[in-house]
Amino acid sequence: MRPLLIISFFIFFQLCFGEIPAKPNILFIFSDDQSYETLGKLGLTEANTPNLDRLSEQGARFDRAYNMGSWSGAVCVASRHMLNTGAFIWRAHQTYKTAEKERKEGRYWPVRMKTAGYKTYFTGKWHLNAKVDQCFDVVKNPRGGMPKTVTSAYQRPKSKDDKLWKAHDPKHGGFWEGGNHWSEVTADDAISFITEAKKHPEPFFAYVAFNAPHDPRQSPKEYLQRYPLKDIRTPENFLPYYPYNQEMQCPPSLRDEKLAPFPRTEYAVRVHRKEYFAITHHMDDQIGRILAALDASGQRDNTYIIFTSDHGLAVGRHGLIGKQNLYEHSTRVPFFISGPGIPKGKVITAPIYLQDAMATSLAIAGSEASNSVEFQNLLPLAIGKTNSSKHQEIYGAYLDAQRSITINNQKLIVYPKAKVFRIYDLAKDPHEMNDLAQSPEGKKLARSLFSKLVALQSEMEDQLDLISLFPQLFKNI
Repeated sequence: MRPLLIISFFIFFQLCFGEIPAKPNILFIFSDDQSYETLGKLGLTEANTPNLDRLSEQGARFDRAYNMGSWSGAVCVASRHMLNTGAFIWRAHQTYKTAEKERKEGRYWPVRMKTAGYKTYFTGKWHLNAKVDQCFDVVKNPRGGMPKTVTSAYQRPKSKDDKLWKAHDPKHGGFWEGGNHWSEVTADDAISFITEAKKHPEPFFAYVAFNAPHDPRQSPKEYLQRYPLKDIRTPENFLPYYPYNQEMQCPPSLRDEKLAPFPRTEYAVRVHRKEYFAITHHMDDQIGRILAALDASGQRDNTYIIFTSDHGLAVGRHGLIGKQNLYEHSTRVPFFISGPGIPKGKVITAPIYLQDAMATSLAIAGSEASNSVEFQNLLPLAIGKTNSSKHQEIYGAYLDAQRSITINNQKLIVYPKAKVFRIYDLAKDPHEMNDLAQSPEGKKLARSLFSKLVALQSEMEDQLDLISLFPQLFKNI
């Protein structure tokens, strides 16, 4: 039976016979700072994620899911406001300023799900201006953007003899604050929600937001031991420093960039990557616990699961540590959806934004998205009804210091303050190491991509004037 017919039959059966809720449950699992390359089954890094691997195989995996960027150094704030309001970046920036008004008018994702008849649950990282306990029915252990600053987590390791920081030691606080690791608490809360939800007649919408693998990248010792430093590779695109870090407003003084010594050393980068993979693996095991509880509850067959992250992270690539850049490692994330009627093992290469999760959940809930929701419903792509994404041109922005556009495998990055542009062919150069900007072919491609970027700026209400800064690209448009 075709997937679309399966979904239609599934809903029809529910409505007619009432043996299960009229609407399916939705479990949204959200990680923090997780690059697409950490999905273990891809084999791109040493990271091991057996539970996420299985989850991706149980539904459709979107291979090119992106975050649109940020209006602040806290990229997760912008990403989460886009996700929860459905607005593209610069319009989401406006809703950020009027968050409580947006919530009261019913524009926030969980409020829309309530209106659609769902019992709503939340745990973990919120990091939005709207009051979380007024957005959801049930809230447990809401967290801020990250654990409290741990001074010893910065500017290290300075050498192989630097042993001050121990990522497994609870004495440092951070993810250990309160006694239990935050990822374990988040999983405990989610399991509690799933158990509770079974008692209610309404379908559930659970928003489970891990703070991991955000820094400080702490995990139990057994997870760190699974990643011996000798087995951790230096990234292919490692640099001691990025040549435009000041102009792109990602200097060594930026909080994320202060985590490792500057200039970067291969040793320090490998230590940070070891800890990044370990905390990701630990989170993966907590996700496994949640999925096992869902199976045990008997609700799995009636539940759609959406997994993604708010953005990626450099962790030593291009001389950078954080996410305040527009390279693939920092804008691209894992994304998959499973549930009734979704083909198993399907891989979709059409580009999407991670914030498409909201419109997709509204479609599952049978709730029509308003005009304020600019992101797309992914179900037609997931079930194979279409192969074409609404987002054929992927836009990227960071403050007024970076802009990008990616079409298929051709990518333009612009640094307005440096008056520099970079061109990459992602098919031939996935690690973005070979800048084609000075070649005749690269200059021609830059002019074509630049015209499309300027057009996207207009659609996005992006006020940054690129045309006057790059006349050499504009004159031939």
